Amino acid sequence: MISSWFLAIFVGGGLLSLLLTVLYREPICGAYPIAGSALLVTVLGEYSIAEAVGAFLVSGVLVTLLGVTGLFDAVMERVPNEVLMGALAGILLPFGIEVFALLPSQPLLIGSMVAAYLLGVRFVRAVPPALLALVAGFAVAGASGRVEVAELELALSRPVLIPPSFDWGAVVSVAVPLTLLAVATQNAPGVGILRANGYAPPTNAVTIFSGIGSILTAPLVGNGVNIAAPMTAVCAGPEAHPDVEGRYVATVTQGVLFVAFGLAGATVISLIGALPAALIAGVAGLTLLPVILQSLRLSVGGERHALAAGVALLVGASGLSILGINSTFWALVVGVALAKVLGGNEGKKP
Repeated sequence: MISSWFLAIFVGGGLLSLLLTVLYREPICGAYPIAGSALLVTVLGEYSIAEAVGAFLVSGVLVTLLGVTGLFDAVMERVPNEVLMGALAGILLPFGIEVFALLPSQPLLIGSMVAAYLLGVRFVRAVPPALLALVAGFAVAGASGRVEVAELELALSRPVLIPPSFDWGAVVSVAVPLTLLAVATQNAPGVGILRANGYAPPTNAVTIFSGIGSILTAPLVGNGVNIAAPMTAVCAGPEAHPDVEGRYVATVTQGVLFVAFGLAGATVISLIGALPAALIAGVAGLTLLPVILQSLRLSVGGERHALAAGVALLVGASGLSILGINSTFWALVVGVALAKVLGGNEGKKP
């Protein structure tokens, strides 16, 4: 079942990346709802797998309707980009903090990765510094015997089709929050990132394709596909390519790798289990460092909506959970409300 879920979300997300990139020549990365996946841990125990699949289907239909009716685009036009960037910074900030929180307990592993990253930034412009950090982490983990080779298993993912069963409780507790989290924590920040980097993403079309992809992958136990805000930020930034028009190639690479990861899901799951958790956390934090800095600059770095963006950042990073919905959604709600109340003048000096 886990292998089928892995197949659904990664192959589905990868194909969404490839489809949108080919159609629009913009670095629009597809993936799965990370916040929604975290939500499922707290609510899925109350329902059967068939009822969960039914909720996933309903969520896909709801996302599709948001795109078809144009409601998502209308909402996006009224959400300040500074608030979106603040919420994104809040989502990603814990990843960056985790790198240095691990440093005292893992000085050799994390220290070598940070050093490789900094050396790459300073001297090796042709190779992404996060890749050098990954290589350094592999080398240190392998030399110290911390790669559990016995855990590795070479196998392809095996799809499992589950007929849906519809339960009103699952629709309310799973489908509705999952829809809100997908559009509010991934699609909305993803669109904001693209606009901040000079693109004009087709908001409604992106939402429709996300919903259709979610419907198609639900019977494989997929909990949805959507725009990947963090990866879109990586691929849309200047680190991906100096030319704005050439950055979509990074998304093509991401899409192909996602499909490959999904097909080799059982192997990838075993590889993740074989690696030290600190290595994975270190690579994630260092990879997202440029994105965190850009999000901070585009949110609290300006005068307009600075306070609203700052509060969205803090709420997003807080880990707050209300009504089973995590802090990312509430960061957007609070940030937008403050921006409307304060009128965009809170950062200006009298």
